[in-house]
Amino acid sequence: MARKQEVDVEIDRLTNSIVNALSGDVFDTEFHKVSKNEIKKKDWQFNWNLELTNEKCEVYKMTVKDNINVIQGLISLVIENNYVVVNLVENAKFNRGKEKIYIGVGGNMFAFACKYSMALGFGGFVAFVAKTALIPYYQKKLDAEVTIGQRMFISDTAAEKLINQYFKK
Repeated sequence: MARKQEVDVEIDRLTNSIVNALSGDVFDTEFHKVSKNEIKKKDWQFNWNLELTNEKCEVYKMTVKDNINVIQGLISLVIENNYVVVNLVENAKFNRGKEKIYIGVGGNMFAFACKYSMALGFGGFVAFVAKTALIPYYQKKLDAEVTIGQRMFISDTAAEKLINQYFKK
């Protein structure tokens, strides 16, 4: 069983892909499985090597299309019976706080999780464990719903909205 992390990623704004915070330019994104040698520990708050060594976790990097060497964010997914679990998610440090380079990274990663769930035939359903204080935040930002305790889910309807927001093509 994968260790359950509490999600605390910022969903600053739901955008069309990701948006440069200074110029307003929009950049398409891609998701690829990531390898250990691509992740420099000093660049991340979480120990992503633990996720990469867990056989139940699939870890993906989000990059700007045509620039797969700069990781904008990381997401670890676990496939359950009829849904996908976001086990861990993190914006790159240059995409956090007031001086962030890109807006929309957190929402884009959740949209990817929903799209992945849809591709697996799970209707876009995604679950995650939120930090207690962030439950209302994720209800508002992602239309996520509470199941039990801190566990939340994104329904098929909310997933479809996120997928259409970020992956219109």
